[in-house]
Amino acid sequence: MTTGRAVIRFTTAGESHGKALVAILEGLPAGLPITAEEIDRDLKRRMGGYGRGARMKIEADQVEILSGVRAGETLGSPIALLVRNRDWDNWADIMAPEPDAPGVERRRQFQRPRPGHADLVGTLKYDRSDARDILERASARETAARVACGAVCRKLLLELGVEIGSHVVELGPIRAAPVSLPTPLNEAADQSPVRCLDSEASERMVAAIDAAKAAGDTLGGIVEVVARGLVVGLGSHVSWDRQLAGRLAQAMLSIPAVKGVEIGAGFDAARRPGSEVHDEIVRGGRTATAGFARSTNRAGGLEGGMTTGEPLLLRVAMKPISTLMRPLGTVDLRTGGTAKAQSERSDVTAVPAMGVIAEAMTAIVLSRALVEKFGGDSVAELRANYDGYIVRLNARWNALGPESGNQPV
Repeated sequence: MTTGRAVIRFTTAGESHGKALVAILEGLPAGLPITAEEIDRDLKRRMGGYGRGARMKIEADQVEILSGVRAGETLGSPIALLVRNRDWDNWADIMAPEPDAPGVERRRQFQRPRPGHADLVGTLKYDRSDARDILERASARETAARVACGAVCRKLLLELGVEIGSHVVELGPIRAAPVSLPTPLNEAADQSPVRCLDSEASERMVAAIDAAKAAGDTLGGIVEVVARGLVVGLGSHVSWDRQLAGRLAQAMLSIPAVKGVEIGAGFDAARRPGSEVHDEIVRGGRTATAGFARSTNRAGGLEGGMTTGEPLLLRVAMKPISTLMRPLGTVDLRTGGTAKAQSERSDVTAVPAMGVIAEAMTAIVLSRALVEKFGGDSVAELRANYDGYIVRLNARWNALGPESGNQPV
């Protein structure tokens, strides 16, 4: 039995060198203004960043909206999005869905799996003889479809004043100095070739990428995702699968090559006493909603699996890309003998692009939490429910009277 309330969810289909990527996005309310051009802007951002490979010179990602949108507004029905692969023309004979002709072996089989990739485990799990059957779907190319979905969800969040951005804080051995976050964040971060707000660190990151490329190596890094303007109380403490922290962590860790997620102070909080970790509660201040705020934001905008009203702060760690131009050792699936891992064109680093993907996944998770909390078949109904919640919060806390009349509990 279902409740009938819409839930935002998405699924994608497509292979890295197949004809196209497809996404189905469900649960968006009717009346949300959206255009293909708005989605394309995020697709273009995903393709950027110093250290990307030759594939980005071939593709020029643009979305086709197949359903769910009419006259520039969502209809409340599933939204189908298509992103074509221009590189399909070079792979049509290899990736064609039709059976091979008798006695003809399809070219470019992948028989030397890469350490760190899904190649070997997927080949064993799905009983395939060619690792290409695995790597084509496991490729990060699939994230273009996620970014398309995230762009639609980002638009819904903007309707309620929520802005999501990201910036690179570490790339390889280079760490950026802490800086005050500008608004809007992406407008500033996107000016850097590596999406880093520290200009001096940005130059050193570019040099580190050049050095890794010359060595046939790859680099990982860390991105910080920031969501500002969130209302108090998204998510829930009552069940494990409604905890927003867990949902966000799962979404981040689903991004290819991501190996770690921190919220707020993250792992550093485990090294400090509670007096240096928890955020004191004050009246007024930065968060006007409900009349209270936090003197600091070490919790990263989440407590008990719910938003506090402070900015949401996530740090997402990406390992180096698995395809090396100076390959590591592996085995040959045909002979069982030792070999060097197979290589195809690849990025030196995709950390700047990973930030754009992490923004998209954050937007999807937060949009789902908003729709769960406030419901509504249309954007107007969602906004009315949201506004009513804000009125109730303010009325409750304003009833406490002036600050001098309240004592801490």
